[in-house]
Amino acid sequence: MSKLTKVSFAALSPVTSGVAVLLSGEDLAFGPTATDMLASLSGGLEKVAKIAGFTGKKGTSLDLIAPAGLELDRLIVLGVGKAADLDQDAWVKLGGTLQGILASAKVPAATLVFDAFDDETVSAECAASMVMGAKLRSYDFDTYKIKSAPKEAPVKVKLTLAVADPKAAKNAWNTCDGISDGVVLARTLVNEPPNVLGPVEFAKAASDLSSLGVDVEILTEKEMKKLKMGALMAVAQGSVRPPRLAIMKWNGGKKGDAPLAFVGKGVVFDTGGISIKPGASMDEMKGDMGGAAAVTGLMKALASRKAKVNAIGVIGLVENMPDGNAYRPGDILTAMSGETIEVLNTDAEGRLVLADALWYTQERFKPAFMIDLATLTGAVIIALGNLNAGLFTNTDELAERLDKAGKLSGEHVWRLPLSAGYDKLIDTPNADVKNTGGRTAGSITAAQFLQRFTNDVPWVHLDIAGTAFGAPKDEINQGWASGYGVRLLDRLVSEYYEA
Repeated sequence: MSKLTKVSFAALSPVTSGVAVLLSGEDLAFGPTATDMLASLSGGLEKVAKIAGFTGKKGTSLDLIAPAGLELDRLIVLGVGKAADLDQDAWVKLGGTLQGILASAKVPAATLVFDAFDDETVSAECAASMVMGAKLRSYDFDTYKIKSAPKEAPVKVKLTLAVADPKAAKNAWNTCDGISDGVVLARTLVNEPPNVLGPVEFAKAASDLSSLGVDVEILTEKEMKKLKMGALMAVAQGSVRPPRLAIMKWNGGKKGDAPLAFVGKGVVFDTGGISIKPGASMDEMKGDMGGAAAVTGLMKALASRKAKVNAIGVIGLVENMPDGNAYRPGDILTAMSGETIEVLNTDAEGRLVLADALWYTQERFKPAFMIDLATLTGAVIIALGNLNAGLFTNTDELAERLDKAGKLSGEHVWRLPLSAGYDKLIDTPNADVKNTGGRTAGSITAAQFLQRFTNDVPWVHLDIAGTAFGAPKDEINQGWASGYGVRLLDRLVSEYYEA
C-alpha cells in the first residue's frame, strides 16, 4: 500500500536519478524530453517493448529495473494511447493507474516527465488531472484497523511532475486538489460506521467547513418543529438520535445573484423502520447518506478552490429506526409545504426527508435551481447498474448540462422520464399523495413524489443508489464509497455558472 503525500512541480528536463516515469503514445511515440532520455538506454526501448508486448496502449505499462545506460533505479513507461483522444477523465484515470503501479512497486518517490503536449496550458491541466487521479487512488479508509493493521507502514509517495510550465501546473493542481479533497470527504463520510456518524456528528462535519469560509447553520428539532417539517421529523422519531438540518452557504459570486442549491438525503442509517429491511447487506445502509455526503464534499470543493459562485448546500440528517415511537405504515403526515402524505412503507423514507429539505430550500433561498442527490431506490440499480446515476428533471437545459458534465468528469448520468401518467401512481384517496407507487417504475414514482415539493423551481433529482457505494473498483477508487457527485457537480458549476 502507498499514500500520495507530497506533490511538487519542476521544469521539464531529463531525469537522471531515482525513479522516472515516461508517457508513451501508441506505437511508442514519446515527447522530446522522453526521447532524449531513451536515447541513452542501452539497446533502445523497442526490443524490450516488443518482448513485453508493450505498444503504448492506454493504461498499459512497462517497468525496467536499473535500466542499462541510464543512472536510474527504475524506469516506468506508462501508455496513454492516442493523446488526441484523451479527455480530463482519461487523464485522471491514468493518474490512478500510475499510483497503482507505484504502490505495487513500493516506490517512495518518482518523477513524471510530462511532455505529451506542446500546448503548455493543456499540459498543465492534464498534468494536474493525473495527480488528482493518483490522489484519489491512494485513498484508503483504514481508520479502524488497529490490531489487524499491516506491520509494514504504508509507503509515502512523493510525486514530482516535470512540466513545461511548473507555475501553470501548480495553479491547475491547486484547483484539482480542492476538488479531490471534496471527494475524499464524501468517501470518508459514507465509509464511517453508523455508531460513529449520527445526525449530530454529521452536522459537526458540515460545520467544520466554516474554516474554509463556508457559512454553516444547523437546525435542531426545535427549529424544525417550528417550521412544521412533519415529513422529515416523522422519519427521525423512531431513533434516540435527534435529527439535524445543515445549511452550508458559499458566497463566492456576485452579491445578489441567486444561489445554486444542492440538497442531499442524509439517512445516516436505514433499517427500513417498521417496514424493516432483510438482514442481508443491511450493514451497507450506513451509506444511505451518500447524497448528503456528496453535497458536503461539493461545498468543500467549491470553497477550497474559491469558486466564483453563490452556492447553498442543504442536508437533512436523520436515522430511520423501528422503536415504539417510530412512524408507521398507514400514518398520514403533514409536510412543511402543507401537503399531506400517506405512508404506505416506512422504508420509502428518503423522499420524506427530501420533501421538507427541498421545500425549505426553495422557500428560503429562492435558488436559480435545485439539484438533489439521494441513494433513493434499489430500482435505479436494476435499471442502470453501477455505471450511471438516474437523472430526473423538469428542465431540459439542466439535463443537457449535467449529461455533458458527467461525460467530462467521468461521473455519468442517464435521464429517465417524468410524466403526469406516472404521477397518478402516487395519488391516494386518503391524502394528497402517498409515499410509494409500488414496485413498478419505482425510481420514477419516487422522483414524481419529489417533484411535488419543488414548486416549479428548475430542479434535478439524481438517484445515486448504484453509484455512491458498492460500485466495482476502478482506476481511481479501490474502496467501497466512491464520493460520486462531487466531481460531476463541480464540473457543472465550473463549466456553466462561475462568474
